[in-house]
Amino acid sequence: MWEKLQELERRYDEIGELLEIPEVYADPDRLRRLTQEQKELDAVVAAYRAYRRAEDTAAECEALLGDPELGGIARDELREAKAERGRLYERLRVLLLPRDPNDGKNVIMELRGGVGGEESALFAYDLYRMYAMYAEKHGWRVELMNYSGTELGGVKEADFTIIGDGAYSRLKFESGVHRVQRVPETESGGRVHTSTATVAVLPEMETVDVDLREEDIEMQVYRASGAGGQHINKTSSAVRLIHKPTGIVVSCQEERSQVQNRAKCMQMLASTLYELERERVEGAFTSERRAQVGTGMRNERIRTYNFPQNRVTDHRLAGDAKNFPIDAVINGELDPIIDALTMQEQAALLAAEEV
Repeated sequence: MWEKLQELERRYDEIGELLEIPEVYADPDRLRRLTQEQKELDAVVAAYRAYRRAEDTAAECEALLGDPELGGIARDELREAKAERGRLYERLRVLLLPRDPNDGKNVIMELRGGVGGEESALFAYDLYRMYAMYAEKHGWRVELMNYSGTELGGVKEADFTIIGDGAYSRLKFESGVHRVQRVPETESGGRVHTSTATVAVLPEMETVDVDLREEDIEMQVYRASGAGGQHINKTSSAVRLIHKPTGIVVSCQEERSQVQNRAKCMQMLASTLYELERERVEGAFTSERRAQVGTGMRNERIRTYNFPQNRVTDHRLAGDAKNFPIDAVINGELDPIIDALTMQEQAALLAAEEV
Protein backbone atom coordinates (compact mmCIF):
# COMPACT_ATOMS: atom_id res chain seq x y z
CA MET A 1 0.00 0.00 0.00
CA TRP A 2 2.74 2.46 0.97
CA GLU A 3 4.82 1.73 -2.14
CA LYS A 4 1.71 2.35 -4.24
CA LEU A 5 1.10 5.67 -2.49
CA GLN A 6 4.72 6.76 -2.98
CA GLU A 7 4.44 5.88 -6.66
CA LEU A 8 1.23 7.91 -7.03
CA GLU A 9 2.79 10.88 -5.27
CA ARG A 10 5.82 10.77 -7.58
CA ARG A 11 3.51 10.69 -10.60
CA TYR A 12 1.48 13.59 -9.20
CA ASP A 13 4.63 15.71 -8.81
CA GLU A 14 5.77 14.70 -12.31
CA ILE A 15 2.48 15.86 -13.81
CA GLY A 16 2.81 19.17 -11.94
CA GLU A 17 6.23 19.70 -13.51
CA LEU A 18 4.95 18.78 -16.99
CA LEU A 19 2.11 21.29 -16.69
CA GLU A 20 4.70 24.04 -16.22
CA ILE A 21 6.19 23.34 -19.66
CA PRO A 22 4.76 25.67 -22.34
CA GLU A 23 5.05 23.01 -25.08
CA VAL A 24 2.46 20.84 -23.29
CA TYR A 25 -0.20 23.51 -23.90
CA ALA A 26 0.40 23.24 -27.65
CA ASP A 27 -1.04 19.70 -27.57
CA PRO A 28 -4.68 19.94 -26.37
CA ASP A 29 -5.14 16.17 -26.13
CA ARG A 30 -2.04 15.69 -23.99
CA LEU A 31 -2.98 18.68 -21.83
CA ARG A 32 -6.47 17.23 -21.29
CA ARG A 33 -5.07 13.81 -20.35
CA LEU A 34 -2.56 15.27 -17.89
CA THR A 35 -5.05 17.58 -16.18
CA GLN A 36 -7.55 14.73 -15.91
CA GLU A 37 -4.93 12.43 -14.40
CA GLN A 38 -3.85 15.14 -11.98
CA LYS A 39 -7.46 15.66 -10.91
CA GLU A 40 -7.92 11.92 -10.32
CA LEU A 41 -4.82 11.85 -8.11
CA ASP A 42 -5.68 14.99 -6.10
CA ALA A 43 -7.67 13.29 -3.34
CA VAL A 44 -5.37 10.33 -2.70
CA VAL A 45 -2.18 12.42 -2.70
CA ALA A 46 -3.75 15.01 -0.37
CA ALA A 47 -4.84 12.24 2.03
CA TYR A 48 -1.41 10.58 1.89
CA ARG A 49 0.37 13.83 2.70
CA ALA A 50 -2.06 14.54 5.55
CA TYR A 51 -1.41 11.03 6.89
CA ARG A 52 2.35 11.66 6.89
CA ARG A 53 1.84 14.97 8.71
CA ALA A 54 -0.25 13.18 11.35
CA GLU A 55 2.52 10.58 11.72
CA ASP A 56 5.15 13.31 12.17
CA THR A 57 2.98 15.06 14.74
CA ALA A 58 2.48 11.81 16.65
CA ALA A 59 6.24 11.15 16.68
CA GLU A 60 6.99 14.68 17.96
CA CYS A 61 4.38 14.34 20.71
CA GLU A 62 5.72 10.96 21.81
CA ALA A 63 9.18 12.52 22.18
CA LEU A 64 7.73 15.15 24.54
CA LEU A 65 5.73 12.84 26.81
CA GLY A 66 8.47 12.81 29.45
CA ASP A 67 8.79 16.60 29.53
CA PRO A 68 7.47 17.88 32.90
CA GLU A 69 6.08 21.08 31.37
CA LEU A 70 4.86 19.92 27.94
CA GLY A 71 3.98 16.31 28.70
CA GLY A 72 0.28 16.98 29.38
CA ILE A 73 -0.20 19.00 26.19
CA ALA A 74 1.79 16.44 24.18
CA ARG A 75 -0.43 13.63 25.50
CA ASP A 76 -3.59 15.40 24.30
CA GLU A 77 -2.08 16.23 20.92
CA LEU A 78 -0.80 12.66 20.55
CA ARG A 79 -4.33 11.32 21.08
CA GLU A 80 -5.68 13.69 18.40
CA ALA A 81 -2.86 12.84 15.97
CA LYS A 82 -3.44 9.09 16.38
CA ALA A 83 -7.17 9.53 15.77
CA GLU A 84 -6.48 11.59 12.66
CA ARG A 85 -3.94 9.05 11.45
CA GLY A 86 -6.47 6.23 11.88
CA ARG A 87 -9.17 8.17 10.01
CA LEU A 88 -6.79 8.96 7.14
CA TYR A 89 -5.62 5.34 6.97
CA GLU A 90 -9.19 4.17 6.37
CA ARG A 91 -9.72 6.93 3.81
CA LEU A 92 -6.59 5.88 1.94
CA ARG A 93 -7.78 2.27 1.84
CA VAL A 94 -11.01 3.44 0.20
CA LEU A 95 -9.23 5.76 -2.23
CA LEU A 96 -6.99 2.91 -3.39
CA LEU A 97 -9.89 0.59 -4.19
CA PRO A 98 -10.23 -0.36 -7.89
CA ARG A 99 -12.03 2.47 -9.65
CA ASP A 100 -14.77 2.06 -12.23
CA PRO A 101 -13.17 3.49 -15.40
CA ASN A 102 -16.53 5.03 -16.35
CA ASP A 103 -17.07 6.95 -13.12
CA GLY A 104 -16.00 10.27 -14.63
CA LYS A 105 -18.30 10.00 -17.64
CA ASN A 106 -21.60 11.64 -18.43
CA VAL A 107 -24.62 9.39 -18.09
CA ILE A 108 -27.48 8.34 -20.36
CA MET A 109 -30.68 7.52 -18.51
CA GLU A 110 -33.74 5.73 -19.85
CA LEU A 111 -37.07 6.00 -18.01
CA ARG A 112 -40.06 3.81 -18.82
CA GLY A 113 -43.47 3.50 -17.23
CA GLY A 114 -43.97 -0.03 -15.92
CA VAL A 115 -46.91 -1.75 -14.25
CA GLY A 116 -49.84 0.48 -13.32
CA GLY A 117 -51.12 2.19 -16.46
CA GLU A 118 -51.43 5.97 -16.29
CA GLU A 119 -50.26 6.06 -12.68
CA SER A 120 -46.96 4.41 -13.68
CA ALA A 121 -46.51 7.08 -16.38
CA LEU A 122 -47.15 9.84 -13.83
CA PHE A 123 -44.61 8.23 -11.50
CA ALA A 124 -42.08 8.04 -14.35
CA TYR A 125 -42.54 11.80 -14.80
CA ASP A 126 -41.90 12.30 -11.05
CA LEU A 127 -38.63 10.36 -11.44
CA TYR A 128 -37.61 12.43 -14.46
CA ARG A 129 -38.25 15.61 -12.48
CA MET A 130 -36.32 14.17 -9.50
CA TYR A 131 -33.23 13.45 -11.61
CA ALA A 132 -33.44 16.85 -13.32
CA MET A 133 -33.53 18.57 -9.91
CA TYR A 134 -30.65 16.42 -8.66
CA ALA A 135 -28.60 17.39 -11.73
CA GLU A 136 -29.38 21.07 -11.17
CA LYS A 137 -28.20 20.87 -7.54
CA HIS A 138 -24.85 19.53 -8.78
CA GLY A 139 -24.50 22.07 -11.58
CA TRP A 140 -24.95 19.41 -14.26
CA ARG A 141 -26.81 19.86 -17.54
CA VAL A 142 -29.72 17.71 -18.74
CA GLU A 143 -30.16 17.13 -22.48
CA LEU A 144 -33.40 15.46 -23.52
CA MET A 145 -33.09 13.04 -26.44
CA ASN A 146 -36.41 11.25 -26.65
CA TYR A 147 -39.64 11.95 -24.79
CA SER A 148 -43.07 10.39 -25.14
CA GLY A 149 -45.73 11.78 -22.81
CA THR A 150 -49.36 11.04 -21.94
CA GLU A 151 -52.41 13.29 -22.00
CA LEU A 152 -52.36 13.60 -18.19
CA GLY A 153 -48.71 14.69 -18.07
CA GLY A 154 -47.10 11.31 -17.48
CA VAL A 155 -44.09 9.78 -19.23
CA LYS A 156 -44.34 6.67 -21.38
CA GLU A 157 -40.61 6.83 -22.04
CA ALA A 158 -37.86 9.42 -21.71
CA ASP A 159 -34.21 9.19 -22.75
CA PHE A 160 -31.85 11.93 -21.62
CA THR A 161 -28.20 12.67 -21.00
CA ILE A 162 -26.90 14.21 -17.78
CA ILE A 163 -23.66 16.04 -18.51
CA GLY A 164 -21.34 16.72 -15.59
CA ASP A 165 -18.12 15.58 -13.96
CA GLY A 166 -18.70 12.27 -12.19
CA ALA A 167 -22.38 11.99 -13.14
CA TYR A 168 -22.10 8.25 -13.81
CA SER A 169 -20.29 7.59 -10.52
CA ARG A 170 -23.30 8.95 -8.64
CA LEU A 171 -26.25 7.88 -10.77
CA LYS A 172 -25.17 4.33 -11.62
CA PHE A 173 -26.92 3.18 -8.44
CA GLU A 174 -30.30 4.26 -9.86
CA SER A 175 -30.61 1.34 -12.29
CA GLY A 176 -33.56 -0.94 -11.66
CA VAL A 177 -37.27 -0.97 -10.90
CA HIS A 178 -38.65 1.87 -8.78
CA ARG A 179 -41.98 1.24 -7.06
CA VAL A 180 -44.52 3.81 -5.85
CA GLN A 181 -47.35 3.36 -3.37
CA ARG A 182 -49.86 6.20 -3.24
CA VAL A 183 -53.46 7.20 -3.92
CA PRO A 184 -53.67 8.20 -7.60
CA GLU A 185 -55.41 11.46 -8.51
CA THR A 186 -57.81 9.40 -10.63
CA GLU A 187 -58.77 7.17 -7.65
CA SER A 188 -62.13 8.26 -6.23
CA GLY A 189 -62.23 5.65 -3.48
CA GLY A 190 -59.00 6.71 -1.76
CA ARG A 191 -57.31 3.34 -2.23
CA VAL A 192 -53.52 3.08 -2.31
CA HIS A 193 -52.22 1.74 -5.63
CA THR A 194 -48.83 0.19 -6.38
CA SER A 195 -47.14 1.05 -9.67
CA THR A 196 -43.64 0.84 -11.10
CA ALA A 197 -41.25 2.58 -13.45
CA THR A 198 -37.93 1.30 -14.76
CA VAL A 199 -34.64 3.16 -14.90
CA ALA A 200 -31.60 2.16 -16.98
CA VAL A 201 -28.30 3.98 -16.51
CA LEU A 202 -25.50 3.84 -19.09
CA PRO A 203 -22.14 5.65 -19.20
CA GLU A 204 -22.07 7.92 -22.24
CA MET A 205 -19.60 6.47 -24.73
CA GLU A 206 -18.13 8.10 -27.79
CA THR A 207 -18.68 6.26 -31.05
CA VAL A 208 -14.90 5.81 -31.35
CA ASP A 209 -14.97 3.73 -28.15
CA VAL A 210 -17.14 1.05 -29.79
CA ASP A 211 -16.82 -0.83 -33.07
CA LEU A 212 -19.81 0.62 -34.97
CA ARG A 213 -20.04 -0.24 -38.66
CA GLU A 214 -22.31 1.78 -40.89
CA GLU A 215 -23.49 -1.33 -42.75
CA ASP A 216 -24.86 -2.69 -39.46
CA ILE A 217 -27.05 0.35 -38.85
CA GLU A 218 -30.45 1.02 -40.40
CA MET A 219 -31.64 4.62 -40.10
CA GLN A 220 -35.30 5.65 -40.15
CA VAL A 221 -36.56 9.23 -40.06
CA TYR A 222 -39.96 10.47 -38.91
CA ARG A 223 -41.68 13.61 -37.74
CA ALA A 224 -41.00 14.61 -34.17
CA SER A 225 -44.00 14.56 -31.86
CA GLY A 226 -42.81 16.31 -28.70
CA ALA A 227 -41.54 19.70 -27.63
CA GLY A 228 -38.74 21.09 -29.74
CA GLY A 229 -39.71 24.15 -31.75
CA GLN A 230 -41.43 25.09 -34.97
CA HIS A 231 -39.98 22.19 -36.94
CA ILE A 232 -42.25 19.77 -35.08
CA ASN A 233 -44.59 17.92 -37.45
CA LYS A 234 -43.24 19.90 -40.43
CA THR A 235 -39.98 18.11 -41.22
CA SER A 236 -38.80 14.55 -40.67
CA SER A 237 -36.06 15.54 -38.23
CA ALA A 238 -36.51 12.72 -35.71
CA VAL A 239 -34.17 9.76 -36.13
CA ARG A 240 -34.44 6.10 -35.20
CA LEU A 241 -31.41 3.81 -35.51
CA ILE A 242 -31.65 0.02 -35.60
CA HIS A 243 -28.51 -2.00 -34.92
CA LYS A 244 -29.19 -5.03 -37.11
CA PRO A 245 -26.80 -7.54 -35.44
CA THR A 246 -28.33 -7.03 -31.98
CA GLY A 247 -31.78 -5.60 -32.72
CA ILE A 248 -31.14 -2.61 -30.43
CA VAL A 249 -33.31 0.40 -31.31
CA VAL A 250 -32.56 3.97 -30.21
CA SER A 251 -34.27 7.19 -31.17
CA CYS A 252 -33.89 10.94 -30.71
CA GLN A 253 -36.29 13.73 -31.64
CA GLU A 254 -35.40 16.65 -29.39
CA GLU A 255 -32.75 18.35 -31.55
CA ARG A 256 -33.76 20.68 -34.36
CA SER A 257 -31.98 18.89 -37.18
CA GLN A 258 -31.79 15.34 -38.47
CA VAL A 259 -27.99 15.48 -38.31
CA GLN A 260 -28.01 16.44 -34.63
CA ASN A 261 -30.56 13.78 -33.76
CA ARG A 262 -28.53 11.13 -35.59
CA ALA A 263 -25.38 12.12 -33.70
CA LYS A 264 -27.22 11.73 -30.38
CA CYS A 265 -28.58 8.36 -31.50
CA MET A 266 -25.09 7.17 -32.35
CA GLN A 267 -23.92 8.04 -28.83
CA MET A 268 -26.87 6.19 -27.29
CA LEU A 269 -26.17 3.18 -29.48
CA ALA A 270 -22.46 3.23 -28.62
CA SER A 271 -23.26 3.35 -24.89
CA THR A 272 -25.73 0.46 -25.10
CA LEU A 273 -23.35 -1.69 -27.16
CA TYR A 274 -20.53 -0.92 -24.74
CA GLU A 275 -22.65 -2.30 -21.89
CA LEU A 276 -23.39 -5.43 -23.89
CA GLU A 277 -19.72 -6.00 -24.61
CA ARG A 278 -18.70 -5.36 -21.01
CA GLU A 279 -21.28 -7.87 -19.88
CA ARG A 280 -20.04 -10.43 -22.40
CA VAL A 281 -16.50 -10.04 -21.12
CA GLU A 282 -17.70 -10.48 -17.55
CA GLY A 283 -19.45 -13.70 -18.54
CA ALA A 284 -23.07 -12.64 -18.03
CA PHE A 285 -25.89 -14.19 -20.03
CA THR A 286 -28.29 -11.29 -20.44
CA SER A 287 -27.63 -7.69 -21.41
CA GLU A 288 -26.66 -5.11 -18.80
CA ARG A 289 -29.67 -3.06 -19.72
CA ARG A 290 -31.99 -6.06 -19.29
CA ALA A 291 -30.40 -6.82 -15.92
CA GLN A 292 -30.91 -3.22 -14.84
CA VAL A 293 -34.55 -2.74 -15.67
CA GLY A 294 -35.91 -6.28 -15.18
CA THR A 295 -39.44 -6.83 -16.42
CA GLY A 296 -41.05 -3.99 -14.49
CA MET A 297 -43.17 -6.33 -12.35
CA ARG A 298 -44.11 -5.14 -8.86
CA ASN A 299 -41.96 -7.69 -7.02
CA GLU A 300 -38.77 -6.52 -8.78
CA ARG A 301 -37.66 -3.30 -7.18
CA ILE A 302 -34.64 -1.52 -5.80
CA ARG A 303 -36.59 1.26 -4.11
CA THR A 304 -40.13 1.98 -2.90
CA TYR A 305 -41.63 5.47 -2.66
CA ASN A 306 -44.38 5.16 -0.04
CA PHE A 307 -46.37 8.40 0.02
CA PRO A 308 -48.90 7.48 2.75
CA GLN A 309 -46.02 6.67 5.14
CA ASN A 310 -43.89 9.61 3.91
CA ARG A 311 -40.79 7.52 3.33
CA VAL A 312 -38.54 6.15 0.60
CA THR A 313 -37.05 2.71 1.22
CA ASP A 314 -33.99 1.53 -0.68
CA HIS A 315 -34.14 -2.25 -0.48
CA ARG A 316 -30.41 -2.68 -1.06
CA LEU A 317 -29.64 -1.10 2.31
CA ALA A 318 -30.17 -2.66 5.74
CA GLY A 319 -31.91 -1.63 8.96
CA ASP A 320 -33.13 1.90 9.64
CA ALA A 321 -30.46 3.26 7.29
CA LYS A 322 -32.59 2.22 4.31
CA ASN A 323 -35.40 4.76 4.96
CA PHE A 324 -35.38 8.40 3.82
CA PRO A 325 -37.92 11.29 3.88
CA ILE A 326 -39.96 11.20 0.69
CA ASP A 327 -40.42 14.98 0.29
CA ALA A 328 -36.67 15.53 0.16
CA VAL A 329 -35.94 12.60 -2.16
CA ILE A 330 -38.65 13.33 -4.71
CA ASN A 331 -37.34 16.91 -4.91
CA GLY A 332 -33.85 15.79 -5.87
CA GLU A 333 -32.15 15.21 -2.50
CA LEU A 334 -30.62 11.89 -3.56
CA ASP A 335 -27.17 12.28 -2.02
CA PRO A 336 -27.99 10.61 1.34
CA ILE A 337 -29.18 7.47 -0.50
CA ILE A 338 -26.29 7.49 -2.97
CA ASP A 339 -23.74 8.09 -0.18
CA ALA A 340 -25.10 5.11 1.76
CA LEU A 341 -24.96 2.86 -1.33
CA THR A 342 -21.43 4.05 -2.12
CA MET A 343 -20.25 3.30 1.43
CA GLN A 344 -21.87 -0.13 1.29
CA GLU A 345 -20.12 -0.90 -2.00
CA GLN A 346 -16.79 0.28 -0.62
CA ALA A 347 -17.21 -1.84 2.52
CA ALA A 348 -17.90 -4.91 0.38
CA LEU A 349 -14.79 -4.25 -1.74
CA LEU A 350 -12.64 -3.79 1.38
CA ALA A 351 -13.98 -7.01 2.87
CA ALA A 352 -13.21 -8.85 -0.37
CA GLU A 353 -9.62 -7.59 -0.28
CA GLU A 354 -9.18 -8.94 3.26
CA VAL A 355 -10.25 -12.49 2.33
